[in-house]
Amino acid sequence: MLAYVFVALAVAMRFLPHSFGFTPVAASLLFFGARGAARRAWIPLVMLASSDVLLTLFWYKYPFTWDHFVTWAWYAAILWLGTQLRSTNSWLRIGGSSLAASISFFVVSNFAVWAAWNDMYPKTWQGLMTCYAAAVPFFRSAVTGDLFFTAVFFAAPFALKALSGIKAHGGQTAAH
Repeated sequence: MLAYVFVALAVAMRFLPHSFGFTPVAASLLFFGARGAARRAWIPLVMLASSDVLLTLFWYKYPFTWDHFVTWAWYAAILWLGTQLRSTNSWLRIGGSSLAASISFFVVSNFAVWAAWNDMYPKTWQGLMTCYAAAVPFFRSAVTGDLFFTAVFFAAPFALKALSGIKAHGGQTAAH
């Protein structure tokens, strides 16, 4: 259930004012892959792809281009990466997966923007490097957001379990 809540939160936050890149999208995909139902992995894909369409066409009023399909493939890849975390609670593996998500999104999405948008950057090596350089401030924010939300999401089940234990024992007093 928590996996669905985190995906819904990620979608909702995309429509709220936020620092570019500081969103729980990657964290929600990693968490869903790790803790969600594998046969329902299509749900976060549809939710995020639908929000992409709504944001692009109606919020930002940009044309819909093929680079969205690259982003959607990235969503699927991060869900798969999350499945590799199913049998672990290793903070090193979880943090490494979060960093891999950040870096891969930076590389893949900016390459797709450079390739898809003819009027933004020249189709040269220098144009590609300019595209990446322009995205560095967003990358910093994305890494911070991905690490923060991944830590919060993966810690949430432990925190909820601890809180439920406190609540269950809260009404009882020890015999003296």
